[in-house]
Amino acid sequence: MTDMTGRLRLDRINFKKDTYLVVEGKQADRFFIITAGNVRVSKESMDVVKERDVLGPRDLCGVISTMSSHGHIETVQALTDVSVLSVQKEQYSDVIRNNSTLAMKIIRQFSKQMRYLDEALTIRTLKQRTNEDVSHLFDVAEYYAHRKWYNYAYFAYQQYLKHCPDGDKVNLAKDRLMEIGFQVDPSEIAYRIEGSNRIYPQNTMFFSEAEPGDELFIIKKGSVKITKIIEQNEVLLAVLKEGDIFGEMALLENKPRTASAVAYEECEVMAVSLENFKRIVVDLPDLTARITTILAERIWLVYKQLTSTLLTDPVARMYDMLSIQLQKNRVDPESKKDYTFDFGPKELSNMVGLSPAEGSATISKMFEENTIRIVDDKIICLQIANIFKINTFHWNTYKRQVKISKQRGRWD
Repeated sequence: MTDMTGRLRLDRINFKKDTYLVVEGKQADRFFIITAGNVRVSKESMDVVKERDVLGPRDLCGVISTMSSHGHIETVQALTDVSVLSVQKEQYSDVIRNNSTLAMKIIRQFSKQMRYLDEALTIRTLKQRTNEDVSHLFDVAEYYAHRKWYNYAYFAYQQYLKHCPDGDKVNLAKDRLMEIGFQVDPSEIAYRIEGSNRIYPQNTMFFSEAEPGDELFIIKKGSVKITKIIEQNEVLLAVLKEGDIFGEMALLENKPRTASAVAYEECEVMAVSLENFKRIVVDLPDLTARITTILAERIWLVYKQLTSTLLTDPVARMYDMLSIQLQKNRVDPESKKDYTFDFGPKELSNMVGLSPAEGSATISKMFEENTIRIVDDKIICLQIANIFKINTFHWNTYKRQVKISKQRGRWD
């Protein structure tokens, strides 16, 4: 809303003690900047990962759901009388045009949350902590070298030598580079520059896990796969497409990369340094709003994945993950159409933290229910509405079990 001079004017709203500002699951259309009072935040995923649950003046609530245009992932209740400024999604560009500091605060907060949640999800589903020791680059290189993925190995060895010049495996890394150098395809270890953008050929590595990061990337064309080495296996975490952003956590927090990024197909990207990113936030509010939206969508997805780990039944977890992916892609939950996912059973098993054997057995049970099929190593769900219906049934079953256990005093 603007006043008669055309200046942005935000609505001020007062909430009485014990009233609800936000209800988990309800559609979000605005977020709040708290100006007075305190609120309590609760969410289903708090059973999985502990987070700050009391907010006060200058804190924000409802930003993730509002900017991602998904249902709220939290419930917010007033502990005292509370006063807030209300910001609708369409107002965000105007808000940060006048207050770039607020935008940077939100983006840094998102980045910090994303790293924290990524770590929690890695522990819950992959049973491993993220290795942030830069010397881990040598282990990454060794993994790829042993599997004869020489382009990736060559890149990781180079990064180890660059960032660990005094490391105890420097000489060995140099020997390895000499050994595999003649097997490396030069076109798949370097990008080329076209105008203000970079072109990465298919299978070219942007960066390796454990590598320090000084750039983030915005995909203009093509796709990028995000991977991580877990127990001597490369796990596909995500496939990012045009308009997506990656690499922001390492840039904004000055910490090593938590995963590797590789061109899934030829990619055109914009590489952004921290200084350039700060200028974007100040000078390009519409692009900043888009970046905020992308980060919010990513955090929403990780929250949903974390909540999914509450389900102990592997079949229930797979249905929930398929439902989450459908929500992420804005698919009509009432649709009777089939839907083809861009991943297969192996990737789905990784997403829910099942071993290959457990994943295969679980997929077989879903086949028996005639809800999915596999074509060209891609999962196809038979009638989108059925996936949501079955998922709702599993969640209702879980909630009934929790309620019964609590009544019996057996729920921790």
